[in-house]
Amino acid sequence: MKYFKNFKGAIVILFVAYFSGCSSSEKICSLPECKQKIINYYESGAFYEEINKITDKELNDYKNISLKENDCVVFDIDETALDNYIHIKNNDFGYDPEKWKKWVLQAEAPAINGVKRMYDFYIEKGAKIVFITGRKYDEYEATKQNLIKVGYVKFDTIITRNLNEKEFTAAEYKSLKRKELTEKGYNIILNVGDQYSDLEGGNSQRQIKLPNYLYYIK
Repeated sequence: MKYFKNFKGAIVILFVAYFSGCSSSEKICSLPECKQKIINYYESGAFYEEINKITDKELNDYKNISLKENDCVVFDIDETALDNYIHIKNNDFGYDPEKWKKWVLQAEAPAINGVKRMYDFYIEKGAKIVFITGRKYDEYEATKQNLIKVGYVKFDTIITRNLNEKEFTAAEYKSLKRKELTEKGYNIILNVGDQYSDLEGGNSQRQIKLPNYLYYIK
């Protein structure tokens, strides 16, 4: 079951058959049943355990990594660095632009702890940190406040979407920003995000795709 907002680059709420445990040959769960399965998955801690497993593997595989001066790790923000599950659940898994903006400006989203551990690891290793988000330019200060509040206190910059970039898809926008970073001398050794559109378009040596059972962005 999919719910589409009717504008370019919008959030698409996904209730996918594989998550519900239903195959194409079986009865697909109803929308309320799918929502409840997602609630159970998040609130049981299973989602956060899944994130921790990804982080544990990264930290183990790269525990002896040696970084150069301009080596950089890029993080997405929503459903990567910050967790908006409570807001999304309170809006019945839908998307209302006005409610979303109010939530962002409150700067109350918690960190996703597994991702914060990955951030801490690369800070300790001496990597430069850049956040690239689809949030708008007028949400920059609230976003910065939120990140610092939950412990992301050290970073080179936060890149938000300007007015002249509003027609870009997420993939177009984020790949452009990574290209601009490399042209400035950053060497992006790792790009972390919850959407494939966070990772597409090159200009990063490795990518980590985190799970997101709440929405999909093109």
